Amino acid sequence: MTLGPLMVDLEGTSINETEKELLLRPEVGGVILFTRNFESVAQITELVEEIHNLKSPGILVAVDHEGGRVQRFHEGFSRIPAAARYAKAAKGDLQKSRQLAENAGWLMAIELRACGIDFSFAPVLDLAHGLSGVIGDRAFHSKPATVATLAYAFMHGMNRAGMQAVGKHFPGHGGVVEDSHVAMPVDHRELEELLHSDIMPFASMIKNKLAAIMPAHVIYDKVDDKPAGYSTFWIENILRQRFGFQGMVFSDDLSMEAAGIAGGFGERADAALKAGCDMALVCNHLDGAIEAADYIRGYSNPTSQLRLVRMHGEHDVSWAQLKQNKHWQQVSAQIVALNDSPELEMDV
Repeated sequence: MTLGPLMVDLEGTSINETEKELLLRPEVGGVILFTRNFESVAQITELVEEIHNLKSPGILVAVDHEGGRVQRFHEGFSRIPAAARYAKAAKGDLQKSRQLAENAGWLMAIELRACGIDFSFAPVLDLAHGLSGVIGDRAFHSKPATVATLAYAFMHGMNRAGMQAVGKHFPGHGGVVEDSHVAMPVDHRELEELLHSDIMPFASMIKNKLAAIMPAHVIYDKVDDKPAGYSTFWIENILRQRFGFQGMVFSDDLSMEAAGIAGGFGERADAALKAGCDMALVCNHLDGAIEAADYIRGYSNPTSQLRLVRMHGEHDVSWAQLKQNKHWQQVSAQIVALNDSPELEMDV
């Protein structure tokens, strides 16, 4: 059996019959989890195991668990700070900020792996231009070189825990004010300016074996008239050819407002896959996910299959083992202490 190119979600803390039928379809190869799917560590571990056991190879299970405003699971989990905290906490000491970022990446990943989750959509590689509220402190820094350095450290920590990283949102979401969840952002910068600023962290991470990338639902109108996730120019010409990226490309959520430019959910999934995405995400819309699966029935991409299988998590560890691990205890205390104050979760 192969893994299909759709990633979908679930409505609650267990799989209902309609969802099970959808997950068993050949078009579906991934599930993304949200806070509504979490009740306890034991429950989420059991749910992930049930999802994995539906198919062989197992359906990929992912989550947005960056830290700060975007952390889906809380009770029992260490509270990971926003990415901007590592440089701020180190007060200009790059070596210290790198170590903090690496420890945070490991901590985030090892706790998710202890529940069986394959990967988190992290880290954010966008620059903190001070324009985008939806990015904000999710960005490591405003300087491309610092973002690249801290993101690599974070990724290295994830990899040590047995998890691949997903860099987002290519070629950079930080230069627009609009939130692509509710509007269609347009970035008016030229390609050369983007190459020397927002794209630099992505280029650096690709050289350092980044496994996957998620494009932005942003139009860069001086470059192409389509959002990056629907753009052959951005995915094939720039990512694949110019930078030689051979990893996974995940679309951003196709239920977002900016994704609607392609039409219905079937057309959106088709447009993302034709542009070069390996997997298309349809979240928070069960009917839309079914529509997308119907629309792309029979779709097959052997190269994408190879990339998908590499996203499975490694280094299995149980939650009980983790809690007894002195290194985990030390790192958890160090990273949790970096948090400024509790913030409302961001539903992105």
